[in-house]
Amino acid sequence: MFNLSILLIQIAVILVTARAVGWVFGRIHQPQVVGEMVAGIMLGPSLLGWIAPEIFRTLFPVSSLDFINALSQVGLVVFMFLVGLELDPKVIEKNRHSAVVISHVSIIVPFLSGTVLAIFLYPRLSPASVPFTNFALFIGVSMSITAFPVLARILTDTKMVRTRVGTMTMAAAAVDDVTAWIILAGVVLLVRANSTALPFWATLLGAVVFALFMLFIGRRLLKRLGTSEDSDGRISQNQLAIVLLLVLASALVTEGLGIHPLFGAFFLGVVMPKDLVFVRELKTKLEDIVIVLLVPLFFAFTGLRTTVGLISGPDSLLYFGLILLIAIGGKFGGASLASRLSGMSWRESGSIGVLMNTRGLVELVALNIGLDIGVISPLVFTLMVFMALITTFMTTPFLEWIYPPRTRLEDPRVAANVEL
Repeated sequence: MFNLSILLIQIAVILVTARAVGWVFGRIHQPQVVGEMVAGIMLGPSLLGWIAPEIFRTLFPVSSLDFINALSQVGLVVFMFLVGLELDPKVIEKNRHSAVVISHVSIIVPFLSGTVLAIFLYPRLSPASVPFTNFALFIGVSMSITAFPVLARILTDTKMVRTRVGTMTMAAAAVDDVTAWIILAGVVLLVRANSTALPFWATLLGAVVFALFMLFIGRRLLKRLGTSEDSDGRISQNQLAIVLLLVLASALVTEGLGIHPLFGAFFLGVVMPKDLVFVRELKTKLEDIVIVLLVPLFFAFTGLRTTVGLISGPDSLLYFGLILLIAIGGKFGGASLASRLSGMSWRESGSIGVLMNTRGLVELVALNIGLDIGVISPLVFTLMVFMALITTFMTTPFLEWIYPPRTRLEDPRVAANVEL
């Protein structure tokens, strides 16, 4: 039975905990989102359920979790639209060759190393009904993800946006984001091929038609929407309603095709014209409510699905150590090597490797998708969640060590073109 009082109390507790822990992490020079991720774990069975099981069961009864999940999924749909909205083709264009090289190497290396690791993990951790190919592909993709929104916040907080490292990393992460989500969409499509109403060829054809429509027709219609009504570029309530309807429609299309609703929302944000004041107004209106209220609900739901107690014994610690080693080695090593071969100094290359190793919220989104479609077990989910937390947490201190503030110089060519 739906209990509104319980839901309101849950939201209040999640909001207070997320803001408080986020503030604490901000004081130690970590992005607030890292603290919010930790807050979600704290509210789950791993901490609250361990130290105060009665309070945990009263506050988060099993029957109420579907409602938190539903709200968090709506928030994620809008959030992924905002992630797509942040990807500016002009940033990629200015560093096109190097960005593509760094991005693709930093995807290929961890992807291949992740699939090799899957050979070892599959007989030990995979659900019995999951084919090896599906499991290996998902592990590979999970190792390849870079969290573009968290990365952008770190570069802003460390005042590196105008540096050559900052612009190169932003461009590479943008390409990485799009590439990784395309690969993940393919994996989800492959996994769900036998459980959807449409045959595989129809789903694939529908996805191609949807992408072509959005690129060549939808983009023009969106630009017309962004220049309508208000000459000063400010967004009206009618325009906001239309955009939200388009986000929901895009999500419904990809869900109907058997992929996932988040891919449709993300793709709509990618094709949205970025050279309009309308877009900045749109982000301003949507970001606060999504990031402050709805995304913490997703962190809490992720925390409720994460159980530290599953990690017990030397075997589990071995699996976690291997996952962490492959994740860091593949992403950091691939991005650093590609940066060096692209003409960056060793210090700059190491900094890019550290930054590209940031996984954050985007990794949690992918992991929840994997758990939902049944391609990974709860133990693998828990191990990968903690991998995402550690790789995100380590970014700022390692960046300070490899590339100290005193050595960071703004590139005058970059400073002239960057709009803060």
